[in-house]
This record gives sequence, structure tokens and C-alpha cells, in this order.
Amino acid sequence: MQISEPLRRRTLLGHGVGALAAAWPWGAVQAANFPSRVVRVVVPFSSGGGTEVIGRPLVQAMADILGQSLIIDNKPGAGTVIGSDLVAKSPPDGHTLLMTTNALAINASLMPKLPYDTMKDLPPVGRICNGPNIIAVRADSPIKSVADLIKLAQDKPGRLSYASSGNGSAVHLAAELFKIMAKVQIQHIPYRGAGPAYTDLLGGQVDMLFATAGGAHKYVKSGQMRAIALTSPQRVEAYAGIPTVAETLPGYAAEVWYGMFASKGTPTAFIERLNQALRQAASHPSYQTALLKDGLTMTVNTPQEMVEFMKEDIERWRKVVVTAGITTD
Repeated sequence: MQISEPLRRRTLLGHGVGALAAAWPWGAVQAANFPSRVVRVVVPFSSGGGTEVIGRPLVQAMADILGQSLIIDNKPGAGTVIGSDLVAKSPPDGHTLLMTTNALAINASLMPKLPYDTMKDLPPVGRICNGPNIIAVRADSPIKSVADLIKLAQDKPGRLSYASSGNGSAVHLAAELFKIMAKVQIQHIPYRGAGPAYTDLLGGQVDMLFATAGGAHKYVKSGQMRAIALTSPQRVEAYAGIPTVAETLPGYAAEVWYGMFASKGTPTAFIERLNQALRQAASHPSYQTALLKDGLTMTVNTPQEMVEFMKEDIERWRKVVVTAGITTD
């Protein structure tokens, strides 16, 4: 059977249009129109903590780059699980994001019955920065060094207390690691975020505070708190003259990182666009200067690199949790 020339041309044209449609970079087109409305950035801590300190100027810069407003929404509770779960179960359209710390990696082993799968349900946009935690006391505290703290804790086992931003937070695990290595008993008082913990330290309800360097810096700078040690392996310029815990307890290290995550199923093109905006915003000299003033370093990576980093960090903290028998009960 022969096909007429007009019909052949129509058939070939139809095949050509189909092939063109199949090859059309729809992901790129979608990404160019993304975001199409306000982006909600969930912070699973109460207002005033380190995540918000580093987050607000960053999301403002990202908003300018993306051409849409980004708003921070504090959703504290359950050791960051409430806010993290909210994002994990959000529509996969890139308009609800999570900005959190390595509490996300810690919780993967600390809390065996999480309502979400850390690696599957919260695809990373990228890491933002990292830096030390600090051990801080009130300005009038008799504790002036790690050695003082260890001696007092040994003399009064279980009578000293420390505040943290919540069960499962990065500072909680940093403190528990300190207790294990120093062989001391110090009561943990968890709060629904860093802000209330700061308030109670200043009010005398707790003896000390394990906090992020960024969140507590203004209090230390104003003289309301005294930083006695950093949890990083090395000293940092923002806390000039403050020693590391490792100088008294060799081998101790417990840094915090901050990162941004989306919900499961968010198109790769959207995540890549968010990562580009994150990278551009974090690379601005004024933002990096602000980070350095709080003892933090910009360490933005790609979504793929963050996946591998998360796997390693989850396993690192799993070993600590299992070895120390740490629970949030």
C-alpha cells in the first residue's frame, strides 16, 4: 500500500512535533516560573535562636534573587520533629521549606519512631554554614573555665543543670557528649527553643547553657553571659580568647551545621533553583562577614553533596547515641 505524499508529510510533521515536545526542557520552564507565590521557611525552633539569626538575612537575600517573598515560620516542639514533619508532609511544590540544624541528623537515631523518613522525605536544598556551639554561664557565675565546671560537677554530682534548645537538638548532644567524656552528671533542662533557654539562664533558673555560637553571641558580647568554652576543634575569631573544650578534654568536638530542606517529591529543577539562590545569597560578602562575627563559616554545598554528608552525619551521631545510651524519654 502506498502512502500519498500529503499524508506522508502530515505523518512526519506529527512525529516531529511529538519528538520536539518530548525533548522540550519542561523542567527548565517550570524552574523559570518558580516560585510562583510566597515561600514558607519553617524553622523548628522558637524565635530568637541561632537558626533564625543566620536565617533571616539569608532568606531576605534569597527573596530578592527569586523575586518572591520568603517568610520564616517558627514551629518549635518535640526536639524539632513538629516543624520537620510539617515540611515532610507539605505539598511537593517547593513553597514550604525547612531550615534546621544537625538536630535533623541526630534525630534519625535518637528518635526511632519519627513520623517521617529523614533521608527520603526531606530532600536537601543544601548546607548553609557551620560553626561551634558554646558553653555559657551568667556573668556572675563562679564557673570561669571547663576545669571549674568539671570540678564543680564532680563535687556536686547531679546538682548542676544545663539548658538546651530541646531534646535531640545539636546542643543537647554536644552537652551529653561532654558529660560522657568528662565523666560528670549534670541535669538536662530542655526548652522549646533557644530563646526561653537564654531567658532562664539569665534569670538564674539554670547553671549553664549549651548554645549555638551564632544565637548566643549578642548576649556574650553585651556581657550578659560569659562563654567559657567552644565545642569546635579550633578557636574562632568571633570568640577571641575563648578556649575550646578540647584544650581540657582532648578529642572533644561537636560543631553545629545549618541547612535547608524541601518536601519529598519536590521537582529537582526547583531544588536546583533554590540551591542556586541559596549559594548566591550566602556568597554575598556582607553575609559572610556577619557569619564570621558570630563564629560561623559559610559552607554551602550542592543537594547531591548534602545527601552524602547527611548519611555520614547520621552515622556519626548514631554511634554517639548508641554508645552513650542517650534517649529523649
